Amino acid sequence: MIRFSLVLIDDEKTIRDGISMALDSEYDVRTFATAEEALDAIRTAPPDLILLDIGLPSMNGIDALDKIKEMYPDMLVIMITAYEDIKTVISAMKLGAYDYVVKPIVMGGLRVTIQNALESIRLRKEVRLLQEHYLKDNLPFFIAQSNEIQEVMDFITRAAKSPDTPILILGETGTGKELIASAIHYHSPNFKGPFLTLNCAAIPKELIESELFGYEKGAFSGAGPSGKRGLIEEAADGTLFLDEVGDLSLQAQAKLLRFLEDGEFYRVGSTQKHHIRTRIVSATNKDLRDLMEQSLFRNDLYFRLGVITVHVPSLNERKEDIMALANHFLVTFSAKFHKKYKGISKEAKQALQEHHWVGNVRELKNLIERGVLIGKGPELKLEDMGMNMSGRGGGKRAAEKVYFPDEDPAIPPEGIDLIQAVTEYERRYIKAALKYAEGNESKAARLLHMNHYTFRYQKKKIL
Repeated sequence: MIRFSLVLIDDEKTIRDGISMALDSEYDVRTFATAEEALDAIRTAPPDLILLDIGLPSMNGIDALDKIKEMYPDMLVIMITAYEDIKTVISAMKLGAYDYVVKPIVMGGLRVTIQNALESIRLRKEVRLLQEHYLKDNLPFFIAQSNEIQEVMDFITRAAKSPDTPILILGETGTGKELIASAIHYHSPNFKGPFLTLNCAAIPKELIESELFGYEKGAFSGAGPSGKRGLIEEAADGTLFLDEVGDLSLQAQAKLLRFLEDGEFYRVGSTQKHHIRTRIVSATNKDLRDLMEQSLFRNDLYFRLGVITVHVPSLNERKEDIMALANHFLVTFSAKFHKKYKGISKEAKQALQEHHWVGNVRELKNLIERGVLIGKGPELKLEDMGMNMSGRGGGKRAAEKVYFPDEDPAIPPEGIDLIQAVTEYERRYIKAALKYAEGNESKAARLLHMNHYTFRYQKKKIL
């Protein structure tokens, strides 16, 4: 059962005590004699509703209401006035007061006014409490310190508010695109509905339509005797995450486009039209624009899937997250394998920071899991993870030739901003690659041995 909180601000102690005593069994009531002390308390612990006397000493109720609305525009405020001063009441209503009551206060009338006010936020509060429960129990979380991931999470929290707007997630393999899709679902109005996943690359192209849209009995050789509902139906009023959406056949793309446009679809082998509401979140590590140029992906589907587009930065773009993730995985796998690790060795930390993460977070997770399983502790070491002493094991492109000036760079007496210098160096290489590639981003990315999305992200950040 929801219990609402109230703040009462009135300079008359008898009124404070009387209202508090009358409402204490129904609400959590805090009382204040002045607006100033109440405002301080409201800043740190906002209530659901405020009862505010207009005729306060020092700061009056109208000024206090103005400050309350400045802090919390949606706060419910009921004004208390000693006499029915129409001008003052109108001023309060214009500032956003919900209603007013007149002294001497009749408790029955005050109760009704409070109940009416709180009814307007009851459903919103119920949903928020339920959502917090779901988020606590179900939502995987990002271990991240970088601004890049914080910006992504802030963005998807806002983007998730719509229950059915399609969202396209772009990023390299292993960056956590399914985790992002899950976060979108549990932050959306669909959070009580199912969250289902389909890897489009893992299903044979001839079966993908029946997986998505279902089929009727006898629709094809091997079809079940009673037919089957597709994942779009199974995820009704929830979210369907289509991973590797670039692998969909053109025929499946056409059917998915129709569903996205009007919510309609047909099961395989059926002429009966179905209409449901399911949010589609899709992801890919492929360059869909390249696929469109090759006529392998529909232009209209691309723009429909990407009404909102989220780019997940690679682990190489957010180095500050590496150790936070590594320590998290160390704790997780130490518990799983019943081992006691007190940390990661200095050499292993350096190697992890210098490593080129081809498989991103997934690769890091696998390295730590292997290390904890193989190692003896109490510290996780390089050899436990199968990395060499230079920290360039696994996916590091050791044979890759990197061009640097023959001589050591000159450093002026006053010193140099290294971060700015590295950024400038990177900017020159990106501009040069674009020049050689005649403006083709995909070709320029390949020249720099970068994923196209990473190249585009770096280009946008630097140029």
